[in-house]
Amino acid sequence: MSAVESVLQERRVFHPSSEAVLGATVSGMAAYHALVAEADRDFEGFWARLAREHLAWHTPFTKVLDERDAPFYKWFEDGELNASYNCLDRQIGLGHGEKVAIIFESDDGTVSNVTYRDLYHRVCRLANALRSRGIRKGDRVVIYMPMSVEGITAMHACARIGAIHSVVFGGFSSKSLSERIADIGAVAVITADEQVRGGKTLPLKNIVDEALAMELCGAVNTVIVYRRTGGTVGWHANRDVWMHDLVAAQSDTCEPEWVSAEHPLFVLYTSGSTGKPKGVQHSTGGYLLWAALTMKWTFDIRPDDVFWCTADIGWITGHTYITYGPTAVGATQVVFEGIPTYPHAGRFWEMIQKHKATIFYTAPTAIRSLVKAAEADISTHPKCFDLSSLRILGTVGEPINPETWIWYREHVGGGRCPVIDTFWQTETGGHVIAPLPGATPLVPGSCTLPMPGIHAAIVDETGHELPNGQGGALVIKRPWPSMIRTIWGDRARFKASYFPDELGGKLYLAGDGAIRDRATGYFTITGRTDDVLNVSGHRLGTMEIESALVANPIVAEAAVVSRPDETTGEAIVAFVVLKRTWPTGEEGARIANELRVWVAKEIGPIAKPREIRFGENLPKTRSGKIMRRLLRSLAKGESITQDVSTLENPSILDQFGTSA
Repeated sequence: MSAVESVLQERRVFHPSSEAVLGATVSGMAAYHALVAEADRDFEGFWARLAREHLAWHTPFTKVLDERDAPFYKWFEDGELNASYNCLDRQIGLGHGEKVAIIFESDDGTVSNVTYRDLYHRVCRLANALRSRGIRKGDRVVIYMPMSVEGITAMHACARIGAIHSVVFGGFSSKSLSERIADIGAVAVITADEQVRGGKTLPLKNIVDEALAMELCGAVNTVIVYRRTGGTVGWHANRDVWMHDLVAAQSDTCEPEWVSAEHPLFVLYTSGSTGKPKGVQHSTGGYLLWAALTMKWTFDIRPDDVFWCTADIGWITGHTYITYGPTAVGATQVVFEGIPTYPHAGRFWEMIQKHKATIFYTAPTAIRSLVKAAEADISTHPKCFDLSSLRILGTVGEPINPETWIWYREHVGGGRCPVIDTFWQTETGGHVIAPLPGATPLVPGSCTLPMPGIHAAIVDETGHELPNGQGGALVIKRPWPSMIRTIWGDRARFKASYFPDELGGKLYLAGDGAIRDRATGYFTITGRTDDVLNVSGHRLGTMEIESALVANPIVAEAAVVSRPDETTGEAIVAFVVLKRTWPTGEEGARIANELRVWVAKEIGPIAKPREIRFGENLPKTRSGKIMRRLLRSLAKGESITQDVSTLENPSILDQFGTSA
């Protein structure tokens, strides 16, 4: 039985406890339906009310939604605000200056607390430092940082002066970093000497130097370096400056740059099916509104909560549910530098116990790996730790299968914590389909119902809505404030990717398949419908990996597919044709390992194929089309039952039966 089939046949329902309902931001299903009805009755009025209630405006908006240039929608365009002001100054003004904003735990277990006032001063000093280097409103700054208070500070500092930040995950290679720096036209890079994860270091500054030595990165004239480890780094005196030296002489106050609600807050690159990463552009006002609202609705955030999202700031989850969402609502949060299995696989549970975390948000991949670890070593099992502080659990990045959902609820949540399975994307800015802990009855494996104001549906290939019980493409029928505004520098690709003409040009196409339960209308995500893989919650384009493989001088052709994996959700399987004889045995294993290292260097370790299979050619039709559906079957270990009569070379399938 497939994961989707198991969810559709799932009959276990977990209703919110009376304690969860009492005092919840959205208390009971009647309250949820009231919000949905308000949005249906007066769509613009609904969003206007929320924007006025949850954000501080320097110049109040008078326009709500501008649809004249659809699908390039604009929200609250004539209003002015500043994201950093909303997250920091506003919290201090509300009397939260001495409240702990961040409990930071480093890889080695060292803990430091940062209050809202301290974070405000750090941000102001770095913002002034950026201005001292000539960086102004609209300039682009790439941030290539470890998980750190300094990384969060850098993002807020850019927002404070109206600079547009683009964070690149610290695991990406110099080539991937260079491509992103060039595409966005960055004038500065903020980085660290080294990153520390799992007791190992990664030389971030040296990777930046390699990236900037490549073509097309000539606009960068400033590299600000946070001294994390004191490791040896290369230095360019006319360009490089230590962060601690630069901020030492700066004032600890900084007047914010007031920007239009439509001013880009950030551009975050995500993988696309064409191979070239897409620069997803988000606005300031609409994005920040949804970050704050979903913190309140999805996580029912309360003044005494300790929130912990285990993501990295290099991904959208780290943007919305570390840097902006928690600070926009004045929450205390845990920020973690390390990995869940170092120095032992009970690290997450130990940290929840230590910091008395009340809300825990992580990926199904992490949960599955820790289930295995707990089975192998009972001392790392959640039952060995005091997790009684927890009241809400969340999952992000990929669908969670029912049995893992149950394990998470029972062993981590003690059978009392709701498991909030959130569906959203880099492009949506925040949750779009998710249960609410004080309202929604939960079904393991289902992300349940759309958030209020999100008009989600399932359609066929022509855009016609399908009835419950029939699977199809997931779409959102109306714009919402936190949606992607465009792909940086490529309006045509934005429209073709997300609002294709074949669906009428007005439906946002998520790129995921879904099905709704016949009785409840609950949504279950069935997987990607395009050529994008989801590995440990990270999206990787098949073309991107194929291009990296073919760039190796010994590779003639490559095709990449995925197969299901219990730990990472999907595993990458590459089918490779070399420019020489098809290798077997130890030679094949050696070459496969060399190619994995090559892909890691070209893209990053997360893109390394789990399996590489060699053949004399790829299975193709007589017209030259690669038969990827057959490769997917081979990757899954399935017998080929499909019609192969159109193949030019059917015998090739036998060569790809095993991996090297």
